[in-house]
Amino acid sequence: MKRIIQFFALFLFSFSLFAQTDISLVSEAEKQGVSFYWDSLGASGILEKNGHQIVFHAGDPFVLKDYKEILFTDAPEIVGGNLMVSKKFVEDTFAFFSSKSKENGYRVGAIIIDPGHGGKDPGASAKYKINGKKVNVQEKDICLKTANLLCTRLKKAYPDKKIIMTRSEDVFLSLEERTDIANAVKLGEHEAIIYVSIHVNSSLDKKATGYETWYLSPDYRRTVIEKDKNVDKNLFNILNSLTEEEYTSESLLIAKFIMDGIQAQVGNLSTQRGIKANDWFVVKNANMPSVLIELGFLSNEGEAKNLIDNFYLQKLSLGIYNGITAFVTHFERSRGFMGGE
Repeated sequence: MKRIIQFFALFLFSFSLFAQTDISLVSEAEKQGVSFYWDSLGASGILEKNGHQIVFHAGDPFVLKDYKEILFTDAPEIVGGNLMVSKKFVEDTFAFFSSKSKENGYRVGAIIIDPGHGGKDPGASAKYKINGKKVNVQEKDICLKTANLLCTRLKKAYPDKKIIMTRSEDVFLSLEERTDIANAVKLGEHEAIIYVSIHVNSSLDKKATGYETWYLSPDYRRTVIEKDKNVDKNLFNILNSLTEEEYTSESLLIAKFIMDGIQAQVGNLSTQRGIKANDWFVVKNANMPSVLIELGFLSNEGEAKNLIDNFYLQKLSLGIYNGITAFVTHFERSRGFMGGE
């Protein structure tokens, strides 16, 4: 079976070299009412209609239908700066959309909330005099309070979804245990899951202040899908790469929505520090769209006092909640992540 797939892929690739790519994909998509998203850096694109998607790479003689089924066809080519395709590519891909129901079957089935640290691991900490008393402010407590407030809002809004806390009390969990909880969640065929980790910052610079969101660096490579023994290794690598790109795009969108949500709630009470990328362990080991939120700096006395104020934590949790619900709405309505509506 493996040799047959390899030979078939090689045959189609050779044949595609002689395909007449004289149709502008951008124009054809507009004509047929199909949304088109293009990543010039990765030379990859998405065609989307009625909640269904075709994912492709320029130069590759196949496309991926709804991130699960490979369709061999002529390779799209970049000609004079324009993305051009053959008549066969148009017939193969757009026929897929016309054969699908207008209902969007995709939904977010589970949301993982991960309050950082806990138990013997307090995270960042600092002591300040508040109302005449010395108070030990600890990251683990702020994370848990914010997560509990967020969890309550999400459960009320989404009684049909799995809202899961990695910890709901002051207990220690290793980074591996946290991501194991997320990766073990069972989902339906068209269900997705997202992971939100909540933390608090600290710095030697006592003036540092503000909130920020992090997502996994696009340069970090990992295996995010289960290996299929019947699929050629090269095809598996391409399928895994496309899924990685999807997770990166979704994570970046979640981060943006959450930042906008927090800013709308806290206003000038804090500073937006932006969206950043890094290889956080707790994020890179979660095989799903994932973000890490830093709520503020405990090392800044003024911000630390805000972070132990219940009213301020309500604002933060509402901002995160609004960001998550904005993403869920976007996902379930359009399933388009590489350029917007």
